[in-house]
Amino acid sequence: MQSIAELLQTGDDARGAIGAPEGVAPLRYRELRQLVERTVLRLNGLGIGRNDRVAIVLPNGPEMASAFVAIAACATTAPLNPGYRAEELEFYLSDLRCRALVVEAGKESPARAAAAKLGIPILELRAEREKGAGSFVLDAPPGLRGTPASGGFGGADDVALVLHTSGTTARPKIVPLLQRNVMATARHIGQSLELTPDDVCLNIMPLFHIHGLMAAVLASLGRGAQVCCTPGFNALKYFGWLDEVKPTWTTAVPTMHQAILQRAPRNPESVARSRLRLIRSSSASLPPQVMEELERTFRAPVLESYGMTEAAHQMASNPLPPRQRFAGSVGIAAGPEIATMDEQGNLMPAGAVGEVVIRGPNVTPGYDRNPEANAKAFTNGWFRTGDQGVLDAQGYLRLTGRLKELINRGGEKISPLEVDEILMDHPAVQQVVTFAMPHDKLGEEVAAAVVLREGKSATERELRDFAAGRLADYKVPRRIVVVAEIPKGPTGKLQRIGLAEKLGLP
Repeated sequence: MQSIAELLQTGDDARGAIGAPEGVAPLRYRELRQLVERTVLRLNGLGIGRNDRVAIVLPNGPEMASAFVAIAACATTAPLNPGYRAEELEFYLSDLRCRALVVEAGKESPARAAAAKLGIPILELRAEREKGAGSFVLDAPPGLRGTPASGGFGGADDVALVLHTSGTTARPKIVPLLQRNVMATARHIGQSLELTPDDVCLNIMPLFHIHGLMAAVLASLGRGAQVCCTPGFNALKYFGWLDEVKPTWTTAVPTMHQAILQRAPRNPESVARSRLRLIRSSSASLPPQVMEELERTFRAPVLESYGMTEAAHQMASNPLPPRQRFAGSVGIAAGPEIATMDEQGNLMPAGAVGEVVIRGPNVTPGYDRNPEANAKAFTNGWFRTGDQGVLDAQGYLRLTGRLKELINRGGEKISPLEVDEILMDHPAVQQVVTFAMPHDKLGEEVAAAVVLREGKSATERELRDFAAGRLADYKVPRRIVVVAEIPKGPTGKLQRIGLAEKLGLP
């Protein structure tokens, strides 16, 4: 499969394609195909066609999933976080050069105001849940008509999706992903997880993010399976969804898995009834201790995978049993080729630490309108991920950290992941994130923020002494701050860069 139009032919007409909790009937594959065909005709009639960018600002749920699939089938989707402020939305809409904005009908939002200010036509999505989860119609402003430069379904080399990188210091870059890129990733994930039409994914990831769009939605649809789209992650509702939806798998970031584990002892019946055959974790490093606790609790293998926007999400994944999976490893190549490279662009042997590089059918052809970034990102046909890691002789990849997140303490490079893993072994620690703290002589010093387990206690001195018994002195955090909650990004990922400032550390 090279395009979304081809993907839609995979599912059995009568089977559910897109679902939702709380008693909503699923949208079946036949109905999804009809919805997509109507949407293609509708957009083409408004003058929007292949490679025209359509921003989507919708809440999580089945309509967001179906709108993404339907619009990406004939144009270029640009999903944006509904939580953005007006000025952020104005920047993204302008930078993306959007032809239209899709928003929820009858709901005021900063996105509407930003689009009106920029003169971008607003298309209102009206949900028709009585026709199935995700069914909708698009209402357009009176008089909006046109003929697209290129209509019909998108082909393999048309752009299906554009997303901004989540840079914290520089201007975010636009990542275009072709139809063949996103379909390659959907295929790779479906193969890694051995998905069948009998599988049901419970999606708790935000659908403005590559993880939810690719791993939950497109990977499921690419195998004729069903994805059940929740309104967003909610640890209090999660176990009720397990009972109602009866999913066979789910995918999430580590902080979500940790929140689920915190609630699991209060929901033993739901846990016992669970029919999860696998749990997938991606988008951030999964502490080995969390992996082991998840497997014990849900009696299912936990597969840590490795992805990024520029690779249309998945690059590596731990395999299902009976093949081996390793805590602390993001697995084997699961789509693109993977290697490690030194600063001079030389590929490195197994066991050597280097920058992780990839090449393959799911990798973006390059950043949009940014030749300088492309020159830095690509070396001899390999894309440089910005991650540091080691490939072992069996092809398993272990990440040692983001290059820009490594702590440089007077010339000594320290991996925050290594410190995280040590502190997670303390019986009182529920969650930890290690980060760089400014230091007037050394440049940077090691610091950590810790969330304690419910009913447990530990002082900063106790935690430092625990780390000192297991780490070289220069790696021991000089400050450990106990907090009720660690600040997270909009997708639930822990953010190391800038954390010292957020926590008021010097």
